[in-house]
Amino acid sequence: MLRSGILNPQINSLLSRVRHTNTLVIADRGFPFWPQIETIDISLADDIPTVLQVLEAIAPNFVIGKARMAAEFRDHNPPELVQAYAKLLPSIEFEPHVEFKRRVPLAIGLIRTAGTAQYSNIILESA
Repeated sequence: MLRSGILNPQINSLLSRVRHTNTLVIADRGFPFWPQIETIDISLADDIPTVLQVLEAIAPNFVIGKARMAAEFRDHNPPELVQAYAKLLPSIEFEPHVEFKRRVPLAIGLIRTAGTAQYSNIILESA
């Protein structure tokens, strides 16, 4: 039995299948459903958990090459939240939300959270 790290078996399985340059999406509660992508929904109640909390849990075991977010994230959220993401991901590439969504179908999978911060979705590319 696992006692630390990622305890969710579906997330463990998904993470183990991500290879070099594959991408993984961590999305907020309002993110659209993509039928062609494996989706693991871990939403429980508003902000339990958030995208940032899932990112914090995954980051120690995921070799992040690139991270992408919608540019709108910076405009619609408090500076403290933007800084919290930047602390975990020093080189986030920001792009228009429309462009961000075009990348989603190429992902290996998507983890849906209950995050309520606007545009807090992130695409992680493995190194």
